[in-house]
Amino acid sequence: MTNLWTMRLSTRLIALCSAALWACSGPEEGPCQSRTFENLPYLVCSFDTSREDVRLFLRDEAGVPFGQFDRLANHVASQGGNLVFAMNAGMYHEDRRPVGLYIEEGQAEMGLVRSAGPGNFGMLPNGVFWIEGGEVGVSETLAFDQRFKAAPPRFATQSGPMLVIDGALHPALNPDGTSLRRRNGVGVSEDGRQVYFAISDVPVNFHSFARLFRDDLGTPNALYLDGAVSKVYVPALERSETGLDMGPIVGVVRE
Repeated sequence: MTNLWTMRLSTRLIALCSAALWACSGPEEGPCQSRTFENLPYLVCSFDTSREDVRLFLRDEAGVPFGQFDRLANHVASQGGNLVFAMNAGMYHEDRRPVGLYIEEGQAEMGLVRSAGPGNFGMLPNGVFWIEGGEVGVSETLAFDQRFKAAPPRFATQSGPMLVIDGALHPALNPDGTSLRRRNGVGVSEDGRQVYFAISDVPVNFHSFARLFRDDLGTPNALYLDGAVSKVYVPALERSETGLDMGPIVGVVRE
């Protein structure tokens, strides 16, 4: 009888310990994680480019810009999908038209801008974030032009400046730069299997933001998407940031 009681007690203790260990382990980590680099806080979202459906969005069927994440999420849901992540994806005019190249489902709304110009966008070299056939990339503008001269990719959005170019920081970025903004950008791993979307949770300068991609995330090429209006949508973290209506939006859709 004593042995039976001991066995039952041991079994119960093992079960309790297992439950405690499971509770302590917490939920499985999602694609978006808070991280600190050089004492500055960021949110970084990483997706496997071979398994995730990464898309660009601008307008609904009536030609009206989505502008806000909730409108886009409702649209995706009406199509049978689930928007699990979104971020503003490039600079735009007051009417939400993209400043540079924008391609959605193979159709270009704006053409590629190759020349230097005012503002961050025109700080050459600038670049293009593109998606084609399950492959995702960040390319300097002229390199993108050569790569897709025969046919356009499925999605593309041009912005600037490039933050990291073949492992080197953009030459115009100043480590002591005094322009501090909340900034967001995108980079792709060297093997092309991971795409990283990052947004700063405090104002940072360009050089600090570029170093995040090169030195912490290890992306050989990274592109600045925007600043000041930078926003992110991660429903799993209860983050759905609002503000001024956006132009292009990048999102990850799951069925």
